[in-house]
Amino acid sequence: MRSGNEPVTARSPLRLRLGLGVWGLLWALAGTVAFAWTGRTGWAIACGVLLLVVATDVVMIVRHMRQGARYQPGPDVPPYEPYRPGRTGRRRGGPPTGP
Repeated sequence: MRSGNEPVTARSPLRLRLGLGVWGLLWALAGTVAFAWTGRTGWAIACGVLLLVVATDVVMIVRHMRQGARYQPGPDVPPYEPYRPGRTGRRRGGPPTGP
């Protein structure tokens, strides 16, 4: 159900990101090994750097998953508004919508 403030409180689908990250890890590792084996040092280094970047992203995704659904990125970000059934999502005092 839409609460009306999704852009503010939207969260990333972490399981999907984790799956894509693991997929990227496998391809970057395969590329690093294949290019190193065939003697293409520059490509092997590029794939190795990509492997490190993707590994760092996967570690951060797992960290966020362990922090739970109420993860807050910092003290300057307000807490999520709790879900209230029956709420229309409209805010009072907004700009007029008429012509």
